[in-house]
Amino acid sequence: MDNNLQALSTAVQHNCDIADALHARNFTLCTYLLKMRELYRWEKGYPFQASLPKDELGEWMARREQRWEGLEDQSYAPIPIGNAELDPFDTDAINRVLLPTGLVYSGGVGGRSTPHFFLADLLSAEQRDGFPVLVANNEHARDLAAPPAMMLGGTVFVRRESLRRMLWEKIEEWHWKKKGSAMARSLGHYDFEQDFTAALEQMTDTETESVILHEIGECHAGAQLGPDWNDMLAAVSGSRAEVVARAVRDHVADCSVALPRLLERHNTASLHFYFANFTAMRRSTFPELNEAYRRWADDGQLAALGKEVETGKDRWTATARKMLDSYRQAPDSCANQIIELAPISCGA
Repeated sequence: MDNNLQALSTAVQHNCDIADALHARNFTLCTYLLKMRELYRWEKGYPFQASLPKDELGEWMARREQRWEGLEDQSYAPIPIGNAELDPFDTDAINRVLLPTGLVYSGGVGGRSTPHFFLADLLSAEQRDGFPVLVANNEHARDLAAPPAMMLGGTVFVRRESLRRMLWEKIEEWHWKKKGSAMARSLGHYDFEQDFTAALEQMTDTETESVILHEIGECHAGAQLGPDWNDMLAAVSGSRAEVVARAVRDHVADCSVALPRLLERHNTASLHFYFANFTAMRRSTFPELNEAYRRWADDGQLAALGKEVETGKDRWTATARKMLDSYRQAPDSCANQIIELAPISCGA
């Protein structure tokens, strides 16, 4: 690593550590320990199937938590680019310099108002549906959460290394629990028994396309809902209303782009994986879609699933707009109304 890249990586990692110091405790204990384990694996370069040294891992966690304690009161540092120092959230300006050099950077705010930063090698850059899509590979700096994809300022960022790691975590979790037929059906499309590494890479290829489709759907949803949506999320940040609103926007995005295109392509591996990761909130707000998936899994007929996706686009777009109306009318007291607009099915 040359000196410029080393300095850049150090600065970005510093901001990642500050974000972790402020927000790592938002995870449940189980999720926190899993993510710390995988952050250690990434930092030390252990392959996925390697056993981690427990004593060293424990000591590393203690040192990392101690470091975080000293960062909680610090501000995010500027990013050194050439002779300049740029705002760490000015992703566009930073990437105007970095992309021609084969690097990609992102600094933005995700769910629960949590900042995320990363620096990685640029694998590809293209336009999809009029939106820039930047695909990153080898990561030089990352935070604990390391989301595999996000949309920021109309640009889609996909992190293959984080996606590969997320897939590994999902596979490990499934092996521990040994439940979830959707996951079993998805994994059945890959030969993990014969060559785990090749199968994981093949699955990463397949799901890279899926996350691109989801993020393009997010871009379309953003264009429809406008900037007030993010203001609404900020107004209800950290509440159940935020979780409900994000689930509704996911329905808008996926019924608009991802699911129709997966259905058109008969991409059954990704469809099964989608429903293996259909979160509790999305499942409880849209039980009809989950039931349509179950029927397809039983009888092999995609018609019912396609119908729910088709009607879901208009249904959830209308719901999202009603949420916005409730926010505009009462920005300080809209949380309950947002929750009521997406009734939760207890039997989902």
